[in-house]
Amino acid sequence: MRIVVHGQQAFGKAVLEALLKRGEQVIAVYAAPEKPGQRPDPLKEAAVAAGLLVNQPASYRKPEVWEAFKALKPDLQVMAYVTLFVPEDFLNIPTHGSIQYHPSLLPKFRGPSSINWPIIKGERETGLSIFWPDNGLDTGDILLQKTTPIGPDDSLGSVYFERLFPMGVAAMLEAIDLVKAGKAPRYKQDESKASYEGWCTAENAGIDWGKPVQQIHDLIRGCNPAPGAWTLINGKRVQVFESKPLPARAPGGIGGKMGEVVAVDGESFSVACADGRIKVLRVRAPDANKISAGEYAANARLLVGTRLV
Repeated sequence: MRIVVHGQQAFGKAVLEALLKRGEQVIAVYAAPEKPGQRPDPLKEAAVAAGLLVNQPASYRKPEVWEAFKALKPDLQVMAYVTLFVPEDFLNIPTHGSIQYHPSLLPKFRGPSSINWPIIKGERETGLSIFWPDNGLDTGDILLQKTTPIGPDDSLGSVYFERLFPMGVAAMLEAIDLVKAGKAPRYKQDESKASYEGWCTAENAGIDWGKPVQQIHDLIRGCNPAPGAWTLINGKRVQVFESKPLPARAPGGIGGKMGEVVAVDGESFSVACADGRIKVLRVRAPDANKISAGEYAANARLLVGTRLV
C-alpha cells in the first residue's frame, strides 16, 4: 500500500518512524511549512533522513498542490497532527481515502486543545480517535477509539506523553492494518454528544481564587505544561504548574479570605479559595525558570496575608 504521511512535530515523526520500522511503503511526507527563522519540523527532518520526498504546501486549495499529490498515486493518507485545513475532495484522492488522529473521544472535545479541556473540566476519562476526516472540524466518521483514565493528579503532560502519544502511534498502525484488510469501519458520530472547545490560551488560564478547590486544581493540571495557569502576585504574573487541593472540612478551616496566602513553608505556599486551600508546589516567575513554590516564596519574600488576584 502506497502511504503518504501528513503531519508535524514529534507525533508525526513517531508515526513515520513506526511505519518505516515495520516496512510500510511510505512514498512521501507532507509537513507544515516552517515560519521564518523556525527550525525544521521534526517530521520533515525524519523524512529527509529517510530519503523521502517532502512537500510543505502553505495551502491545499491550489491546483498545482492537487496535481502533485495525484501524481504520487497514493493508496492512503495518514494524518498525524495536521493543523491546516485540507478539503474533503483532496482527502479522497488516495484510493482508500485519508485517516486522522485526534486526541479525544469524538464527538466530545472537538477542536485544537482537546487534551487540555477534559482535564480542566474534571473529566475522569479521555482517549483518542482515528477517524475519516471530512470538511467539518473533527466531524468525520470514526474508525476506532481508545480510552484512558484521567487520574486525580494527571496533567496535560502526563496524559499526552505517557499515554495518548504512544497509544496514538499504535492506534494508527492498527487502523492502517484494518484499511489494508478491507475491514476499516465508518461509524457516524453522535451529534447529540458533540462538544467543541477552542484553543486553550493564557486568557483561559488565569486562576480565579473564588472558585472551588477542585476546579482550580483541575485548571492548573490541565494547563501544565502549556499554556500554564497563572495568577498575579504583587502585580507580576506568576505561572503555577503543580498544586495540591486541600478541601476544608468546615468553613473555619479555610483560614483566610479568598485569594489570600494563608501558609508558607520551604516547599510551598497555600492560598485560600471558596471551599478550602490550594497548596502551590511549582511556579515560574517572569523571565525565570520553574522552581519550587517554597523557593519562589523565599526569593519574593512572600508573606502570609498577601492577596493574589
